[in-house]
Amino acid sequence: MLKWISGILKFSWLDKLVAKLVENVFGISMTTNLGSSVHFFIYDSIKIIILLGIMIFAISYIRSYFPPEKTKKILSRFSGITGNIMASLLGIVTPFCSCSSVPIFIGFVEAGVPLGLTFSFLITSPIVNEAAFAILLASFGLKIAVVYVITGVVVGIVGGLIIGSLHLEKEVEEYVYEIQMGEIAIEELSSQDRIRFAIDNVKDIIKRVWIYLVIGIAVGAIIHGWAPAPLLAKYAGPNNPFSVIVAVVLGIPLYSNALGTIPIAEALINKGVGIGTALSFMMAVTALSLPEMILLRKVIKPKLIKAFVIITGIGIIFVGYLFNAIAHLLI
Repeated sequence: MLKWISGILKFSWLDKLVAKLVENVFGISMTTNLGSSVHFFIYDSIKIIILLGIMIFAISYIRSYFPPEKTKKILSRFSGITGNIMASLLGIVTPFCSCSSVPIFIGFVEAGVPLGLTFSFLITSPIVNEAAFAILLASFGLKIAVVYVITGVVVGIVGGLIIGSLHLEKEVEEYVYEIQMGEIAIEELSSQDRIRFAIDNVKDIIKRVWIYLVIGIAVGAIIHGWAPAPLLAKYAGPNNPFSVIVAVVLGIPLYSNALGTIPIAEALINKGVGIGTALSFMMAVTALSLPEMILLRKVIKPKLIKAFVIITGIGIIFVGYLFNAIAHLLI
């Protein structure tokens, strides 16, 4: 039974089906670079859309119990490490992207949520979400997807704890403390409302991210078919002690989300790049993107932004080396 479920999750049936499509319908040999790339693009597109729809629906149903106002109220009741754990866990099921970083930050501060808890949420939420989990599950399997979620939450907890211990409240722009956003009534939803909310969320997210998916899968397909495996393995493989650090530094200035970077990470790993190197690059792009830093500058001062980037970056680097060290246990 478990072997059958594992086969379904690995989409081995789809792999064989697409291979036949490429060779018998398109007339392209799977042994060529073109055939390999076409197979990668079609196969990844289908499996990602299937799992993405299922996971977004499931998590969105859960998310319907945690609207922003309720999230703020829950977090305002906690402090210390318990609060950081709750903030990171809520970050998994709460929507967040760089465009919403400022209102979320202001809302948390206005609600009296401690700074460390706020950053635990801000770190975890873009790194770990249902869409990222779905694509990781499709691309790498259950073990890597679960370990990724756990390490993403730990980075958020530890990062928030450290930022909280630095007592940098003065590094928040003064006007933020003066804003009164007011209370918004928390609407009670029926089961049908929650299902409708989940379906609408599936449509909305796929509509917003499909272009990232197509670009990411296309880039991944090119890497999969034509990138020189020996060269990538030599300079970005798990045996290169500096590969993770370089990946994180390169990822910070870029802007994308997990959906666009995971197919690229998958292709790189297939070419010999270390699992930790590829995933740490993905984490850096999603958690420390330049656009997010620019938006956060509206509400926090440079000193706090530097602390956020350095602490989160070090955490991601540690996770990258951890993944490379235990890769043999995950594959």
